[in-house]
Amino acid sequence: MWKVVMQYPSGEEEEQDEEFETEAEAEAFGSDMCSCYSLGGEILHAHNPGDYPDEGDEADFYVYEVFEDD
Repeated sequence: MWKVVMQYPSGEEEEQDEEFETEAEAEAFGSDMCSCYSLGGEILHAHNPGDYPDEGDEADFYVYEVFEDD
């Protein structure tokens, strides 16, 4: 199984609950999460730029393999 850990511009890391059968599935999920983070920032900035400046911050992620004990 594979898991995704999101890395935010603040330095915070967040392990996602989802588990994936393949590394490619986990990579696709992480990429989608980064896109959602970016879109959310754009929406907040468009709604109220005074409170949410466009700082161009981007999230990142990494995947790792989970080994289950038998």
